[in-house]
Amino acid sequence: MGLGDKELAQPLIGVANTWNEVTPCNMVLHDLAEAAKRGVREAGGTPREFTAISVSDGIGMGHQGMKTSLVSREIIADSFELVMRAHCYDAILGLAGCDKSLPGTIMAMARLNLPSIFVYGGTIKPGNFRGKDVTIQNVYEAVGQREANKITDADLYELECAACPGIGSCGGLFTANTMASVSEALGIALPGNASPPAVEESRFAIGYESGKALMHLVARGIMARDILTIEAFENAMTVAFSMGGSTNIALHIPAMAHEAGLKITFDDFIRINGRTPHIVDMTPGGKYVMEDLHKIGGVPVIMKTLLDAGLLHGDVMTVTGKTLRENLKDAKSAADLPGQDVIYPVTKALSPTGGMVILRGNLAPDGSVVKVAGIANRKHTGPARVFDGEEAAAAAVARREIVKGDVVVIRYEGPQGGPGMREMLSTTAAIMGQGLGYDVALITDGRFSGATRGLSVGHVGPEAWVGGPIAILKDGDIITLDATDAMEGELSVALSDTEIQARMAQWIRPAPMYTTGALAKYAKLVGPASSGALCG
Repeated sequence: MGLGDKELAQPLIGVANTWNEVTPCNMVLHDLAEAAKRGVREAGGTPREFTAISVSDGIGMGHQGMKTSLVSREIIADSFELVMRAHCYDAILGLAGCDKSLPGTIMAMARLNLPSIFVYGGTIKPGNFRGKDVTIQNVYEAVGQREANKITDADLYELECAACPGIGSCGGLFTANTMASVSEALGIALPGNASPPAVEESRFAIGYESGKALMHLVARGIMARDILTIEAFENAMTVAFSMGGSTNIALHIPAMAHEAGLKITFDDFIRINGRTPHIVDMTPGGKYVMEDLHKIGGVPVIMKTLLDAGLLHGDVMTVTGKTLRENLKDAKSAADLPGQDVIYPVTKALSPTGGMVILRGNLAPDGSVVKVAGIANRKHTGPARVFDGEEAAAAAVARREIVKGDVVVIRYEGPQGGPGMREMLSTTAAIMGQGLGYDVALITDGRFSGATRGLSVGHVGPEAWVGGPIAILKDGDIITLDATDAMEGELSVALSDTEIQARMAQWIRPAPMYTTGALAKYAKLVGPASSGALCG
């Protein structure tokens, strides 16, 4: 194995990597791990690299493969935990690039409570289509445009060929880039870790410096839970809400906190979102991609802007061995960067409250989640169009059967009922591409891609499979969603309690789709979306 007495006597560092060739998000991680290992060696440690799976949400989208995505988060966390425990490694350096691999890696760090540091693989650069920056989101929406005969097959093909020009995670503020920003806000990653593109040399410098920084944590005995405190998670929520980040944080932040022995609920999301201004103009709700944020200084500029406004806990410990306030001492805020409109000063915020609202009501007693960043009209009332599963809904959308005013309901897609809580980007993007994105609402007990935009409400709980009210909806039921008040969002159906109870008495749970294998096992173990879809 190339180890002598000197190497075996040094701290043994687990380099936990989700590198693979199944997605462009993770392809940089092999070389990035080599840079990190070099930093570990030069600082007196002995790195031992090992890998876990990672699946592609983009490739899995729109078919049964998407059921495996959220499941993979648990498998990644379990895999890293087991290898670390089996080999008694002294610290963990985790590398990840695709949506579920980021929280899965940090969940393992929180469980193990060893010296830990996270390294992100980096964003893809935007593609260029006829002079405009584009991302994978544009391709999904173009499918809807094609269905509506707004573009040709040739247009769609040209866009497909342009949208992903190299390696890296999806380029907008979708789930991967949101979670990378969260990792930096948590203090579990070095400042500046989140925004550099995967192909930039600075990405490898971050890997190298992360390896050295981890050895500093080992020397000082700073453990993961010294960093992953409740104040750190509040910082992470604040940063994500200020950016208009992915609704998937409603799953991942509670799950990571749970592994650190903490509890975060929808009430915490309401409280933090209500005090956080939306100050970053990022796709899909806004106009800029992650590389644009990087060009003006990245996440540290956002955090400095929020810290100066008294919206962050500045005294939390970070992987630099310094506090967040010390890390940001020389950082610039939005006010220091005139002439750019990626990040706004708090006094000129895009919205006085954050980019995500929790909705409750007789249709979602346990809560539901909607992203409101970039949405002007946050209220909708209309008749239900009910579908058992995404395929049926997508087919109706493709047939142009959804009309202005409808509320599309997709059920039996929750953590247990799916199983796996699929994302609905194919359907929401097709609706948007047909020009109905802000005239039609969609609600589901499944979830959404970070690239979804429009009035899309996910995580409806309790889910249909366990007998939540969404299970008894019928075509034509009048549904109201109201996200105008960040503190008191509503999702309700115009049915009396008596009618709901009468329908529930007639409800029969469908047969499970999977009875053996990983998905069947997951369905037996997983908890509700409102608690992070935790297993066990």
